[in-house]
Amino acid sequence: MTIRIGLIGAGGMGRAHLTRIHDDLSGAVITAVADINLEAAKSAAEPYGAKAYGTSDELINDPEVDAVVIATFGKVHAPDVIKVIEAGKYVLCEKPLATTVEDCLRIMEAEQEAGKKLVTVGFMRRFDTGYNEMKQILDAGEHGYATLVHCRHRNPSVSENYTTRNMIDDTAIHEIDICRYLLGEEIVSVRVDTPRATSHRFAHLQDPLVLVAKTESGVLIDDEVNVNLHFAYSIECELVMETGTVRLGDQETVHIRDGFGNRNAMCQSHIDRFQAAFNREFQSWINAVARDEHTGSSSWDGYAATAVVDAGLDSLDNGGREVAVSLIDKPAFYA
Repeated sequence: MTIRIGLIGAGGMGRAHLTRIHDDLSGAVITAVADINLEAAKSAAEPYGAKAYGTSDELINDPEVDAVVIATFGKVHAPDVIKVIEAGKYVLCEKPLATTVEDCLRIMEAEQEAGKKLVTVGFMRRFDTGYNEMKQILDAGEHGYATLVHCRHRNPSVSENYTTRNMIDDTAIHEIDICRYLLGEEIVSVRVDTPRATSHRFAHLQDPLVLVAKTESGVLIDDEVNVNLHFAYSIECELVMETGTVRLGDQETVHIRDGFGNRNAMCQSHIDRFQAAFNREFQSWINAVARDEHTGSSSWDGYAATAVVDAGLDSLDNGGREVAVSLIDKPAFYA
């Protein structure tokens, strides 16, 4: 079975997904692209012989679209996700699922009314080889249980419209989700510390930040978010257990040894670093849609991550105080 995919959002991320579906993956074709900028939709759709729409409603209701990918801005995700659910189609929505807890709850309510898990959230790190090896080592139990997780999310630079709040709701949300996935438990409190700011930031930006979180069992997570470090896109994680530690490798491909030392090339973007994870995520989703099954992270995962983000933003706005994460009881539907 070939899955006919429609994309909502013809920006850089959406176009990268079109390329991967067409060039790297199997079992799917692109049949439609929608964007509020119709010309952008047309230019994105044309190489694939796909239809172009100026509204998401047209794409969602197209009978030649079996499943939908949403790659628009987070604040406009919720209405389209709900419309896709109501159309009875599977949807892979880029993170965040929504930018408010209320919108996430609306999505979960719609999905439960549909009686079927249809929503996958684009937390692609769950498909990264390194993180999955870490989880396997922890779950095997040879080194006891987890006590600490040290994370670092470092960007060479960010655009001027990137805000301090984005360091939590757009950047740290990746560590929030992957730590929930690694540890298999919820985050219950958060605080945000503000170290001395780098001189390389835009004046409006507090950079770096450190998000400190605690889980249900007491595991302490620290996440350095440092987005103007210039030298690389560097994602690091070390999991500390009772009698051992495990950390991500440098993801290097080759080493150079010369008069300047022993060094390796470093990733410069999230596409560079997580291309293989993106491909595995999308291939897994396509395969699951063909089987009429859900795969990957759920609406609950999107909701839980947004709830932690909300607590982090509260801490940021209130001097770095520790803020409890407020979650509803997990519905049996998502158990």
